[in-house]
Amino acid sequence: MSASASPAAAAAAPSPKRGAISIRGITRIFAGSVPAVDHVDLEIHAGEFFTLLGPSGCGKTTLLRMIAGFETPDEGKILISGRDMEDVPAHKRAVNTVFQSYALFPHLNVEQNIGFGLRMKGVKTPERKKRVDAIMEMLQIGQFATRSAAQLSGGQRQRVALARALVNEPEVVLLDEPLSALDAKLRNELQIELLRMQKRLGMTFIFVTHDQHEALVMSDRIGVMSKGKLEQVGPVLDVYEKPKNVFVAEFLGLSNIWPITSSGAHSAASPIGELSIDAPLNGANMAMIRPEKIWIYNDTAAPKDRANLFFGTVREAIYMGAATQYRIELAGGHSVLAFDTNNQATERSWRPGEKVAVELKPDNIMLISP
Repeated sequence: MSASASPAAAAAAPSPKRGAISIRGITRIFAGSVPAVDHVDLEIHAGEFFTLLGPSGCGKTTLLRMIAGFETPDEGKILISGRDMEDVPAHKRAVNTVFQSYALFPHLNVEQNIGFGLRMKGVKTPERKKRVDAIMEMLQIGQFATRSAAQLSGGQRQRVALARALVNEPEVVLLDEPLSALDAKLRNELQIELLRMQKRLGMTFIFVTHDQHEALVMSDRIGVMSKGKLEQVGPVLDVYEKPKNVFVAEFLGLSNIWPITSSGAHSAASPIGELSIDAPLNGANMAMIRPEKIWIYNDTAAPKDRANLFFGTVREAIYMGAATQYRIELAGGHSVLAFDTNNQATERSWRPGEKVAVELKPDNIMLISP
């Protein structure tokens, strides 16, 4: 009975979705013994914008290159749309890569650069022109069709590189820090544009960056890497608000982190004083709060009978445009970082030397387990 049931069960099993990626135990070792990627397991969903985030040398680009087929794993498997990529060379994989350098052909104009891959695949001229014109219109670069790559600005080159990747209608688009060479204003604009385009096309995008803000703005989910390993994978909000360890907490943004010792079901001793915490401690030995979640009051106007109310002196105030970052020294000598938005800057701001109170609301304190 089991033998006759197996084919039916196999036939009923859903086939992997186009653009889904399964990474199983992938390892890549350089220089004989140094693991650039160390036994990584990861499932990337079809049609999502997934970001590999981490510092230089953490293995994120090596992992991307193995997905693309430019590097060969020493161990493990990579499946794209359910197909094992072990014996599939880079040029036969249903992926296209946008590099940091853009890698445009300087002797070809924009239209020729975009259509190059289609020409290599033998796509006939009428169909090739139709697809190239359509992608140029989508990216608003049709007016540059006859210009050479050398005549383009950084933002224009980035759009051409992206068009060249998308015109081949790949299952997966790999992006290796494609915005890092752009100025801040253009970079911010293209982050949003790239995200909108991905949602409109419904393709799987895998984005590599070391920029925390970029990852938070653009991603459906983030995988934070360190020393070849994935430290945490999850939706943007979860990874930022509930980091699993100190590395993730600090890499995703500024944090106040203290060691704690349980002194009750919802209370703990810390270097800044006794903390009331909403969540059960469950063995956690670190407490964290983001600077933007700390409330600042003039010391004489601080609310009474609040939990986690500490008094101190402003030692540093750094104006950052939308917000001001404060370093506040508490009575015991320890400091906290706090942000305050500048929407009321004329009525509410503090200068170094001023006495203030800070409130750490119990539900804003996150716990990090050993």
